[in-house]
Amino acid sequence: QVQLVESGGGSVQAGGSLRLSCAASAYTFCMGWFRQAPGKEREGVASINNDGNTNYADSVKGRFTISQDNAKRTLNLQMNSLKSEDTAMYYCAARRLWGCSRWNDPNIFPYWGQGTQVTVSS
Repeated sequence: QVQLVESGGGSVQAGGSLRLSCAASAYTFCMGWFRQAPGKEREGVASINNDGNTNYADSVKGRFTISQDNAKRTLNLQMNSLKSEDTAMYYCAARRLWGCSRWNDPNIFPYWGQGTQVTVSS
């Protein structure tokens, strides 16, 4: 089992920045961030594997940066130039199988955090 605990959400004005973090209780091979707005499906935001290879949703490319500290088993998401459409509950996800293929499919991730709310006001 892997426990994931997110932190860093909050409220910010459009154009502002937030940094999300996720602490994992055990080693994983692929970690990602998902988000879910009210009435919408959960969508992949970004992922990273232990080689440091990253994937991003088109809607956040150039604005968000995913990173990890393997020694500390911590995943981060730096979010800049935030827009109102970024408002959602953000979830950290992890898997212990190698690779991040199909990274934006929530069904490949067996471990999930409880979520942290991000609200961007325009």
